[in-house]
Amino acid sequence: MSAPHNTPQVPKAPKVTEREARKVAEAAREQDWRRPSFAKELFLGRFRLDLIHPHPLPPPDDIRRGEEFLGRLRAFCEAHIDSARIEREAKIPDEVVNGLKELGALGMKIETKYGGLGLTQVYYNKALALVGSASPAIGALLSAHQSIGVPQPLKIFGTQEQKDAFLPRLATTDISAFLLTEPDVGSDPARLATTAVPDGNDYLLDGVKLWTTNGVVADLLVVMARVPASDGHPGGITAFVVEADAPGVTVEHRNAFMGLRGIENGVTRFHQVRVPAVNRIGPEGAGLKIALTTLNTGRLSLPAMCVGAGKWCLKIAREWSAVREQWGRPVAKHEAVGAKISFIAATTFALEAIVDLSSQMADEDRNDIRIEAALAKLYGSEMGWLIADELVQIRGGRGFETAESLAARGERAVPAEQMLRDMRINRIFEGSTEIMHLLIAREAVDAHLKVAGDIIDPEKALADKAKAGANAAGFYARWLPQLVTGAGQLPLTYGEFNPAGHRDLSGHLRYVERSSRKLARSTFYAMSRWQGRMETKQGFLGRIVDIGAELFAMSAACVRAEHLRGSGEHGREAYQLADAFCHQSRVRVEELFGRLWSNTDDLDRRVVDGVLSGTYTWLEEGVIDPSGEGPWIADATPGPSAEENRHRPVR
Repeated sequence: MSAPHNTPQVPKAPKVTEREARKVAEAAREQDWRRPSFAKELFLGRFRLDLIHPHPLPPPDDIRRGEEFLGRLRAFCEAHIDSARIEREAKIPDEVVNGLKELGALGMKIETKYGGLGLTQVYYNKALALVGSASPAIGALLSAHQSIGVPQPLKIFGTQEQKDAFLPRLATTDISAFLLTEPDVGSDPARLATTAVPDGNDYLLDGVKLWTTNGVVADLLVVMARVPASDGHPGGITAFVVEADAPGVTVEHRNAFMGLRGIENGVTRFHQVRVPAVNRIGPEGAGLKIALTTLNTGRLSLPAMCVGAGKWCLKIAREWSAVREQWGRPVAKHEAVGAKISFIAATTFALEAIVDLSSQMADEDRNDIRIEAALAKLYGSEMGWLIADELVQIRGGRGFETAESLAARGERAVPAEQMLRDMRINRIFEGSTEIMHLLIAREAVDAHLKVAGDIIDPEKALADKAKAGANAAGFYARWLPQLVTGAGQLPLTYGEFNPAGHRDLSGHLRYVERSSRKLARSTFYAMSRWQGRMETKQGFLGRIVDIGAELFAMSAACVRAEHLRGSGEHGREAYQLADAFCHQSRVRVEELFGRLWSNTDDLDRRVVDGVLSGTYTWLEEGVIDPSGEGPWIADATPGPSAEENRHRPVR
């Protein structure tokens, strides 16, 4: 065991202003739009149905290989995964992990020439939905390994030498993890404290990383660290592949959570860890761009598992509600419960439509799906949580009771309360809902900032502002008239979505078109009203994004229903579900539009100021705080570890 750390080896998290933090995030953004984006156009008031309809389809060979693997994976899950045991022991058995390795599950997205399965994004997500329904902890392990772990950034940014060295290992034997978050650094990477100091042909890595999913069992890590600028080194946040058993790497703690009890998530300390320069992914300073680009498609794995959860919740709700009687009728026949079942069914259909559509667009690589993937993550995590919550409510007291307790007294062991606990993290994982609102909002207003950003930038000179004003005048003179009328006002538009003998979905698409223009007008009005203060109006921006998410979901649901009708797969039923979902979604959209301008945002800010200043501490009297002692944020001073290494690779 190493001696306790004392004197800091490198500075702690740098102090940065809000503006400096925004500049770092802005520099990491993908600046250009080289391919069309359905969601981007939607926020601009242009409903480009042609970008998603007809529904894109995978090649037959991809379908065959994908279905074959799903068959093998289902057989493995049914025979070898004991979800109750994983929940009880808070650990995925090693034999299960090794079985998944033998099955090829570590290499689902890795090309066959490196020993992987080479599955498409569509079938990778279907596999995650399947295995995640058997055990959400296993879904998290496989997702963290392939969606944000080492394989994805290497696939996009790695050198051929790096791919040859690491991808065969990652496809068959080695588990990977992604290390960005620190004890005092979350979604503000400008304050990243972990450093990688150049030393000859190596870098010396120092720092502490928190919430390292897979970090306890990982063999390879992708680590984000700050390289100090120096002669020959531009510096900046940089990505590295690090061997998890390298000298100086210590897993100091395995974290425990309210849900996903089987995940191997920990705290990892780096002390003078020598990383060869050949293990650097991309140039110095490109780390955040690499992370964000990786997440463009990586974020689809989380809503895919939400789809699996929705399907399971629907199955349990159907079976339970037909058996449980209240006042002489099955509870499903009572409107209060029936509305919840309808919500679960319709929303699950929509979530699957979003994930399949976005995944197929990712596979085709014709569209830029950065906003679609972010919307899928945001919407899937929020609606997936509501679905799980509604299932618990439908189950009543049994929904609150553990599966183990239910079985002990002779009833079916339905883990509804576990599902609720497991689903809760999705609203935080890979960008919290609040951060996703801001990220998507920034992309949604990108066109406006490109032409008018200099006008509201206090650091720009008057000459720059004047030039921007002229450019903005030209842009808005062309753009604003397009928001007055559109196809949504013509009664026969989108007639192919009103086939004989089916529910009429064309009216919903006309509603999306009209609402898209209304959304764009609302955004323009807000920018005109608040200008430079727009970025502080997070409540307004969040509602703008939520409206866009609903419109995207409605579009995807209608397109999927028409695709299923055309292919003869439950077309009539799909139209019914899409119609129900769109009606439910329209209620939410109208409420959100109303809350754009009628809300309590200003009042809330005043209350928050009072809370922080101690004005309302009298309201906290009369309770006992059971919290333990200790700092709110753990010390992350760099130095040698004083803890036992809890790293546990699975062999």
